[in-house]
Amino acid sequence: MKVVIIMGSKFDLDYCRKIAGKLSEFGVESVLRIASAHKTPEKVLEILREYEDEDVVFVTVAGRSNALSGFVDANTVNPVIASPPYSDRFAGMDILSSIRMPSGVAPLLVMEAENTALAVAKIAALTDERVRKKVKDYQDRKKGEIYKADEELR
Repeated sequence: MKVVIIMGSKFDLDYCRKIAGKLSEFGVESVLRIASAHKTPEKVLEILREYEDEDVVFVTVAGRSNALSGFVDANTVNPVIASPPYSDRFAGMDILSSIRMPSGVAPLLVMEAENTALAVAKIAALTDERVRKKVKDYQDRKKGEIYKADEELR
């Protein structure tokens, strides 16, 4: 399985690299692309067509008005995960454009780069035992951090 991370602009590149880095730790291949649903919808469709015959999950990264996630989801049968980077502008309320979608359009919404990679890895783990083990190990490490913190507090 491959992950195609589509960002709305190059300003999202650092955030997308965090997602790609964590995906790599899970053993999941990713590619980074830039296209805007508002400014270059034809480019978005071109990217979707490029990967339509492959086993892919699309991750969309766009802030402000997140038309990208809905547009991608409406034009593919593959899973789409919207992962808008948090913004202090508008007190973070620009997230609302990622939550409410029209009928028949259902991108999943996951906040934070690391959690986005985990969600994708869990999808990959359905058919890839190697990724499944890495997800389990990751979850065990996270649980261990809580137990260790509790012990240190005592």
